[in-house]
Amino acid sequence: QVQLVESGGGSVQAGGSLRLSCAASGYATRRNCIGWFRQVPGKEREGVATIYAGGDGSTNYGDDVKGRFTISRNIAENTVDLVITSAKVEDTAMYYCAARYVPRASACTPLREFADWGRGTQVTVSS
Repeated sequence: QVQLVESGGGSVQAGGSLRLSCAASGYATRRNCIGWFRQVPGKEREGVATIYAGGDGSTNYGDDVKGRFTISRNIAENTVDLVITSAKVEDTAMYYCAARYVPRASACTPLREFADWGRGTQVTVSS
């Protein structure tokens, strides 16, 4: 059973930074694409970023977060982290970690459907 647990959410002022972590356990070796998504009540879920864990560590970002968010793997701690910088009020959302298998790096994007999900961590950005 794949388990994903998010942490690091909280409140930050606009312009500030925050680090989210996604810890994986019971991890199936075939889950080689990890993503962060966010959702605001009443709105559709939005893909934030993905990272390919199968080899080259290639990343993809949603247009709204490019240049401000960074996704990375912490191999020692077996986590995938999302660093939010230059936070905006519109970044306020519940952030979810997700995982799936993809056949190649180019298929690991936020536009894909993901199979496994964490319960989320809340991020609130105040003005």
